Amino acid sequence: MLGPILETLIGGLLTGILYALVALGFVLIFKASGVFNFAQGAMVLFAALSLARLSEAMPFILALGLTVLIMIALAYAIEFLVLRRLVNQEGIILFMATLGVAYFLDGFGQTIWGSDIYKIRLGLPQNPIFILESVFPGGLLIDPTEFIAAILCAAMVAVLAVFFQVTRVGRALRAVADDHQAAQSVGIPLNHIWLMVWTVSGLVSIVAGMIWGAKLGVQYSISLVALKALPVLILGGFTSIPGAIVGGLIIGAGEKLAEVLLAPVLIRWFDLAGGGIENWFAYALALVFLLVRPQGLFGEKIIERI
Repeated sequence: MLGPILETLIGGLLTGILYALVALGFVLIFKASGVFNFAQGAMVLFAALSLARLSEAMPFILALGLTVLIMIALAYAIEFLVLRRLVNQEGIILFMATLGVAYFLDGFGQTIWGSDIYKIRLGLPQNPIFILESVFPGGLLIDPTEFIAAILCAAMVAVLAVFFQVTRVGRALRAVADDHQAAQSVGIPLNHIWLMVWTVSGLVSIVAGMIWGAKLGVQYSISLVALKALPVLILGGFTSIPGAIVGGLIIGAGEKLAEVLLAPVLIRWFDLAGGGIENWFAYALALVFLLVRPQGLFGEKIIERI
């Protein structure tokens, strides 16, 4: 019994890393602007669609380079056409702007690249990998794509953590998130900061789109992965890069274990069907956190004095 549970736990942790990849984009935007970027899921879809269709016509490396340029151009367009005109506006106005950007990118991306299901081929092994065969009969099965995603995510987190904590640009980003007007008053160019952070978020979207596209195929449902990133952010904290990883691990492992361990209990005790727990477990857990610790595990507690 221990072997299957451990296998489920490992699979959940690796899936949680994929959730964390999407959540990182949310954290980057929120840290630099104090705005929840509802368009992050659409950016992941747009990046994945661009890479998948371009790689059909040219070598993958060249397609990846062009996708990077596309996401940089997209970041500039969002900053120039939308954000620059909303400087010092209330957070709800900026949030609604990102909502509009999300729906535009969903439709625009599929208009340009098509709405079929496309595949991103990264050259990764497709067959499952078995580990600890000498400990458990038959070994434990893991997905190599998710394992490689975990390595990439760990590297990105390390780089971003150093960037925000050590570099002058990183400190400027945090200053802008705290107070737009105060940051401008000390000479921090708000437009340049937003352009930079949206560009970095776009690059993170490329990595997330690559992994999710290789795993599920590039399709509209990838943008819905952003909804699963919401519980990740609530658990980890909207301003914490390590929190996005920890939240992703908790959500990924929790929903897999709940499906395996909780479903039989519901069937036996309450005569319920028992399926589908994986779909709502993350949101139920996030609701509990909102009631108990609304700032998340690693979020900053905001104290306002009158």
